Amino acid sequence: MLRRSSHLVRGLAAFVAVALGAWILDGAAAQVVNPYVYRILVLCGLNIILAMSLNLVNGVTGQFSIGHAGFMAVGAYVSAAFTVYAAPRLFAVTSETGTVAAALPFVLALFLGGLVSAVAGFLVGLPSMRLRGDYLAIVTLGFGEIIRVAILNIDAVGGARGFAGIPQRTNLAWVAGIAVLTFVFLRNLVRSYHGRALLAIREDEIAAEALGVPSTRYKVWAFVIAAFFAGVAGGLFSHYTYLHTNSFTFMKSIEVIVMVVLGGMGSLTGSILGASILTALPEVLRFANADRLIIYSLLLVILMIARPQGILGSREISWGRIVQRLRRKRPGAAA
Repeated sequence: MLRRSSHLVRGLAAFVAVALGAWILDGAAAQVVNPYVYRILVLCGLNIILAMSLNLVNGVTGQFSIGHAGFMAVGAYVSAAFTVYAAPRLFAVTSETGTVAAALPFVLALFLGGLVSAVAGFLVGLPSMRLRGDYLAIVTLGFGEIIRVAILNIDAVGGARGFAGIPQRTNLAWVAGIAVLTFVFLRNLVRSYHGRALLAIREDEIAAEALGVPSTRYKVWAFVIAAFFAGVAGGLFSHYTYLHTNSFTFMKSIEVIVMVVLGGMGSLTGSILGASILTALPEVLRFANADRLIIYSLLLVILMIARPQGILGSREISWGRIVQRLRRKRPGAAA
């Protein structure tokens, strides 16, 4: 019990330290970094959260979901609706992004968006997680399209016009802090008893059930957790740029899947690497103008041929091991 408490305290301390550091650096970054580069960094952080959450389902549990953009859309519109309609009545919210008065409703909006997305994930996952392979992919694809079309017909959130008037409260500090929190939570989950059960389901679901692992229950909970973090990422997205359903199409789900596969199925640090590369690469290739999408596709094809298991495969980057190797290479380390 004490050991679990110490791990929790360390995790919270690390999150507070990173969030505080990101908040301090965010003020300097907004003054020094080019606004275009700043926007790419924010979008990169959002894609990292999406890729890590989807990796829990597709990589760790071994399922195949292609409707992740639907959960992101649910979180984005729910959190935006809370900020626009409910927050002014419940809190004295100012229009300034960095005020303390705006922080509490913003956190509640993100949590509410993630919670509603988790409920949607439960409702979709409960019947569909009994399916396997292509059938599960078709169900999740249908859910994503249903959500997008439903939002287009809801006039309260803008419908086909898009949702205007949302306060811009997301910055690099919020995105970096939540990305670290997502990584710590998912890493501890994968390393726990429940994470080993998810890995057992991925390797051989029949053998896992024979050993007493309730596979359907674990798959549904993995789906719910992934949907929660996707909803939080959607809430961050809705408070950063103009909100429209065109941002949550089928191609957005495919983009996140490619990030997971490129980094390595089952590797959280691989998801971070894949999301960073695929977010920055189209912008780096802008010098090629019209040919940049062709070059982008060719680079992906070449990389997947040379490294079909992904950049990291199922391995994780351990900073402790890197530090130990660097210490061993120092002069006099052997002595």
